[in-house]
Amino acid sequence: MIPPYQSPALQPRYVEDDAERKALLAAGEALPTLHLTSGAAANVVMLGGGYFTPLPGFMSVGDALGIAEHMRTEAGLFWPIPIVNMTAESRIPAELRRAKRIALRDPNQDGNPIIALQDVAAIEKMTAEQMRAVTRQVFGTLDEKHPGVAGFLAAGDCVISGPVRVLSHSYFRREFADTYRTAPEIRALIAQRGWSKVVAFQTRNPMHRAHEELCRMAQKAVGADGILIHMLLGKLKAGDIPAPVREAAIRKMVELYFPPNTVLITGYGFDMMYAGPREALLHAIFRQNAGATHLILGRDHAGVGDFYGPFDAQAIFDTIPPGILKIGIYRGDNTVWCHKCKRITMVRDCPHRPEDYLQLSGTNVRAKLAKGEALPAEFARPEVAEILSKYYQSLEGGSGPAG
Repeated sequence: MIPPYQSPALQPRYVEDDAERKALLAAGEALPTLHLTSGAAANVVMLGGGYFTPLPGFMSVGDALGIAEHMRTEAGLFWPIPIVNMTAESRIPAELRRAKRIALRDPNQDGNPIIALQDVAAIEKMTAEQMRAVTRQVFGTLDEKHPGVAGFLAAGDCVISGPVRVLSHSYFRREFADTYRTAPEIRALIAQRGWSKVVAFQTRNPMHRAHEELCRMAQKAVGADGILIHMLLGKLKAGDIPAPVREAAIRKMVELYFPPNTVLITGYGFDMMYAGPREALLHAIFRQNAGATHLILGRDHAGVGDFYGPFDAQAIFDTIPPGILKIGIYRGDNTVWCHKCKRITMVRDCPHRPEDYLQLSGTNVRAKLAKGEALPAEFARPEVAEILSKYYQSLEGGSGPAG
């Protein structure tokens, strides 16, 4: 099986032993407490699940600056996005500043339970200039209309670095029992199915017909035994379709339109950053850790609005050191319905002209559903369209879909 990223073995930070975990949770109740941001809590889940192998925990200011400038930590590890625990200076009491270990609490669950303990290596404040530099280099913009920029700048300017021991998978294990899986669990499922080549598909949306066909095209092109549909279960931007609805739609599509034992539907607990090219690199790293041999990169992967070019997330892979990633990249083109071919195709493979195409995108799907319009068969399978239409009908009279 493909090796984990820059490590001979996965390094999940979750404490598996029940007795040890309970003892650490009890000890955590007496420790100084930090209520995490949603993004930092999601990073804890990713660290716990082995997705961020070989990271032991949260990075320092020096790591963040090095990654922002040239995608290297101070120790030289290639990494595209800082994995940081940030908070406002006003939220760090004196007892926490003196502590060698702190308890990290989840902001997304009632009662804000402890989800990890962190050994404090340092508490450092980033200057305004450093905050701007990291933001600009990671996201490519300082515009706070970008949801990733807004979230990063709102988190605070103090960085608490140090290794973590994760004591909970947050609410994902409970809320998505059939879908949430750690990197070791996905590798075990791949091994059980006897797959040697696996192509991964990242999705934060329900899968429309273009997504479905893109998976088939990639599977055929790389000779993959199976497809890993890897759903994002964490926080999205306002207006995106909630995870339970996406999950139901994807499961129905796979049940009806893919052969048995060719698709694994799993999910991971991460807050989308919409960092475009940089986030595409991160997606490749943690899909390699999950055992995928290839990652599909389509149009505007991990992007938002018009902050990135449609294929910037593909082009960045041409700039990284050769051999740094073992996972292969399948580069998709703009995928359309061609009225003359009477099928879904990629523009690069079609001899016809733009006027012959129906553009297929998640944005178009959401726009039609929000207006109460039926989805044409070229956009979505009828069974999928029914699930999505019922969700939007349930919002009538409300304020619209929640992120």
